[in-house]
This record gives sequence, structure tokens and C-alpha cells, in this order.
Amino acid sequence: MSALFDSDDSNADSQGIAILGSTGSVGQSTLDVVRRHPDKFHVKGLSANSRVDTLFEQCKEFLPSRVVLNNPDSAQILHEKLRLDGVATEVLCGESALCAMVEAQDTQTVMAAIVGAAGLLPTLAAAKKGKKVLLANKESLVMSGALLMDAVRANSAQLLPIDSEHNAIFQCLPQHESGTSLNGVKNLLLTASGGPFREFTLEQLKSVTPQQACAHPIWSMGRKISVDSATLMNKGLELIEACWLFAIDLECIDVVLHPQSIVHSMVTYADGSVLAQMGNPDMRTPIAHALGWPQRIESGAEPLDFFSLSKLTFARPDTKKFPCLELARDAMRIGGTAPSALNAANEIAVQAFLDRKLAFTEIPNVIETTMGKVVHYQDVTLELILSVDREAREMADSLINTQTPVRVPHA
Repeated sequence: MSALFDSDDSNADSQGIAILGSTGSVGQSTLDVVRRHPDKFHVKGLSANSRVDTLFEQCKEFLPSRVVLNNPDSAQILHEKLRLDGVATEVLCGESALCAMVEAQDTQTVMAAIVGAAGLLPTLAAAKKGKKVLLANKESLVMSGALLMDAVRANSAQLLPIDSEHNAIFQCLPQHESGTSLNGVKNLLLTASGGPFREFTLEQLKSVTPQQACAHPIWSMGRKISVDSATLMNKGLELIEACWLFAIDLECIDVVLHPQSIVHSMVTYADGSVLAQMGNPDMRTPIAHALGWPQRIESGAEPLDFFSLSKLTFARPDTKKFPCLELARDAMRIGGTAPSALNAANEIAVQAFLDRKLAFTEIPNVIETTMGKVVHYQDVTLELILSVDREAREMADSLINTQTPVRVPHA
């Protein structure tokens, strides 16, 4: 594991950085940290799906060499806006352009913050070019953990976790001159806020709306991740991510509900010690930690005021109400392509819920049924992962479209 976080002297000079998903919450937080350190970082590339206006403003401020949009029409609109404004940023479109952007020689650091399976190929491309990869796209490890970790090792890349939980664990692990180790570690404790529905009954969960699910009580996140947080699938994906990141067995990881989101995760040691990383719930903290690592840089986050804290509570998750957590454990136990199928089915089911085609409580049912129907392979290749991903999406979509129509309430 230590090779993944091996330090070098690259932080001594200004780093060229590409931000995948720059218009999302993590991308915007990354730019806020970068803005505070103009001597340390310069933006070379940005990418977005279709949010032209936000990306236009980012281009005017940070003057990247290139930007990539997924949507061709949006790319054309942005190109015209930048041309009229006299901004020389090159506008590109598509997955191949995204991979080329992270591979560019003037880019040393890549923030992988695209949500979902769409982030897999550019993240792999960055690792294969030996970049410093700041991983906010957990799906890359969920789908292709072995392939991504092999690429990191084989190409002397750096892989630093951005999810607040994994970044917290990284900070709490034993440190030595070449990075981190599991020396003396007994288990990892991933904290979870529990989302907006942790006190709901099963009956109440049947009628929750997308608006309710996206109203996270603590964190500001995109719609898909907010729903994942509400179902606890986000924590299930993070379980799988932690196994790969820290080379630790699934059975050595526990999930702890912590609604205040002050303790971001913990590491338990053989001697009974427990180390916790704490701070206000602000993604700029783990982003600044990873950007500056192995140094510490200012993030803009408010320091934690212990005198204003009323209480910190912890509880076990209720997997009967939120079965997605156990579905993720099952997928990791099966191994191979099973986590890829899990992720694909979840993405389809969550989108169907957001589109009001599927009840909240039906999300885990679609995932479980898809997992039971898709063939799982142990000898994993990128082509096989992508094939299983497509098959699981088609299966989940078919299940949703053939079931009795669901009336999801609007309020």
C-alpha cells in the first residue's frame, strides 16, 4: 500500500492540474482551494457534462489550456462564448478528448471528480501516465479496483483519496518515510451521516420524494450522490473503495452512523487505541490535504470549535431499512465483475427514482435482482468490466420498465 502514497518533491513547484467534473460540488471546491494558492497550482484543464455557463465563468477566471464537455451542442456553445470573449481556451468534446486532457505533459495532478462510471476511463488514463490522481470518483475503484491499483503501481502514479472518510483514514494510518502502512491496525471505521431518512420507518420510506432525498442535512452534493447517501449505497461503495485503497479485508471495515459528520472516520489499533480525524463538514479540507500532500496548505474551511459542539453520537446502521449497504458487501465478497454490476444497476435505479419512475424502497430490489441475473466473472479485464456494466444497465432498465408503474409523490 505504501507505494500508492509515495511522496516526492513535485509539491515544491507549481503543479499543472486538470479537474474532471469542475462544475460539480467537488470540482468547485477544488477551484476554491486552487484560487487561494496561485503560486502552487495552475489550471491546465477542466471538464463538465453540459453546464456551459458555469464552465464559461471558470474559463474566464482560470484560463485553462483546454476544456472538455460531454455534450457536443454544449461544447459548440461554449466555444462561441469563449471566442466572443477573447478567451483562447481550446474546447474539445468526448471521452477520448477527456483521456487526452489528463495525459497532457503540462498536467501533473488530476482531480477525478466525475460522478459514476463515466469517470473510469479518464482516471485509468491518468494513472497509466503516472500522474498524481486525487480520487473523488469512487466508482473507478468499485468497478475496476484491481486494474486501477495495478496501473498506479506499474506507472509510479500517486493515488490520494478525496472522499472525506478515506482521506480521514489515510491521515490516521501509521506513517513512515515511504507513505503509510497497516502496521498494528485492527480495523477501519467508516462514518456515515445516515442521510435525511435515518429516523424514518419502512412505511415512511415508501413515499419519500426525490426532493426529500436530495436535501442532505449536512453535505452539499449532487443529486445522484445525495440519493446514494439516503439509501446508504454511497457507504457501500465506500466500503469497496476502502478495501482497494488500503489493501484491507472487507470484514475489517465497519460502518458507524454519525449524524453530526464531525468525525470523518477512525482507525482502531491492536493496542486499543482509536485515532480519529475530525473537522467541520467541508470538502475543501480533504481536497487541500491531497493537493498539498505531504505538506499542509490552507483550505478556507472554518476550524472546528470544540466549545460549540453539543454532542457527538454514534450508532449501527439499520440494514433492514437500508439494504444497499449489505448488497455492496455481498458484491465485494463475490468479487470480480460483481461490484461493476452493482454500481451499474444502482446508477440506473437511482436515475429512475429521480425521474419518478421508481419508488425509493424499490432501488435495492432492482439492484439485488440485477445482481442475481447477471453473470459474474473473476478474471477481470477492462473490456469485460465494460461489458458487464452495459449488461447490468440493460437488465436494470428492463426490470424498471416492465414493472407496474409507480406513482412517486411530488411533495
